[in-house]
Amino acid sequence: MTYDLLIRNGTIVDGLGGEPYVGDVAVRDGVIAAVGAVNGSGTREIDATGLLVTPGFVDLHTHYDGQAIWSDRLNPSSAHGVTTVVMGNCGVGFAPCRHDDHDVLVDVMAGVEDIPGVVMTDGLPWSWETFPQYLDALDAGRRDIDVAAYLPHSPLRVYVMGERGANREPATAEDLAKMRALAKEAIEAGALGFASSQLATHRTDHGQQIPSYQAADDELLEIARGIADGGGGLIQFVPDLPAGGYQPVLQQVFDAAADAGLPVTFTLIAMNAGDPTWPDAVTMIEKANANGTEVTAQVFPRPIGLMIGLELTANPFVLYPSYQEIAGLPLAERVAQMRKPEVRERILADKPGGEPANPIIYMAQAFDWIFPLGEDANYEPDPANSIAARAKARGVSPLEEAYDRLLDDDGHAILLGALANFEGGSLDTVGALIRRDESCWAWATAARTTE
Repeated sequence: MTYDLLIRNGTIVDGLGGEPYVGDVAVRDGVIAAVGAVNGSGTREIDATGLLVTPGFVDLHTHYDGQAIWSDRLNPSSAHGVTTVVMGNCGVGFAPCRHDDHDVLVDVMAGVEDIPGVVMTDGLPWSWETFPQYLDALDAGRRDIDVAAYLPHSPLRVYVMGERGANREPATAEDLAKMRALAKEAIEAGALGFASSQLATHRTDHGQQIPSYQAADDELLEIARGIADGGGGLIQFVPDLPAGGYQPVLQQVFDAAADAGLPVTFTLIAMNAGDPTWPDAVTMIEKANANGTEVTAQVFPRPIGLMIGLELTANPFVLYPSYQEIAGLPLAERVAQMRKPEVRERILADKPGGEPANPIIYMAQAFDWIFPLGEDANYEPDPANSIAARAKARGVSPLEEAYDRLLDDDGHAILLGALANFEGGSLDTVGALIRRDESCWAWATAARTTE
């Protein structure tokens, strides 16, 4: 038998939970026709010996809302086996949007996802106003992989309420009715569902809370009802940090989903230290699912936190006036300055000169949980290799150790801030959560920040 494509001798991981095995994959008319020991030949054949052969991955949590408009390649995802991406996550995006609010939504996306505003300002044609028109703009383009989009909460709120929405004022009954109608319209046009965020560290590029933060129960409920009016869809939700347990930060969206008869997916994290909060979330999921609501937790399969470096937004010295004096220099010149003993001494003796737009920048000094990443990235680093532990072994301060490690590789070095999902200094808890039936691995947050 002849096939259009025959992939031979690959290590097949079929996604069904079984052990990988060596075999063939045959394709005819764009459809997988046979898997395993395949007899026959292919018009095109690929020898996959020593390589993995998998189904295309669906990346459930990305921020390609802009890149999907201006680019025909959704890399880095499309270069790593992803064949479908979902965007609009965290309730941020670019539709619906009136002309006068373009800068507002750019400011929100730049702050939440650390995408330079100039990239979006230069790249977005803004040939749409409504969410259906945004989907039409997506349809008009060609891409290397497929996309799906949520209706994002912050743009919806600003579109309906204008400056009141951006300033997080309470929605009126008239506002809620408009949000419900627009949610229905979005679903009928092809939206996957609705996405929102209540995470306190989701800030605009200017440091304000994003429009959806602390939106009232009735607002989420009316939007959920609009999703149901349009035929149904998925609610994606980012809760606030569960300092007092998950119940206070999840019950709102669970209730809205149950009322509207919609499934919900949310980001679940495990804190590194202190009393675990994730068992509270698991109990809530089990109870909700037993009562007929379909709830799935999205679990990031590696530590959550910061990438720290001299070429990145965060490093331990970004708020220090002595560092800010040289921060605008090209990297090579900055590194040369930082290697001067007098500059080193001045920066290490300095203190923050102001507050960051996003308080998460302070975590760039959480040295117990910060590690050199290295060329062969290790996302489950030995706690003995933390900046704090390395500093103690050297007999220097953690700031000194961090300073020296940032200068490695001529300033190209990256430090991993493993600020959550690293309970007890390992990924064991994350692995256990991912293997639960009501969980899935996701939350790649993929997007190109430059073009």
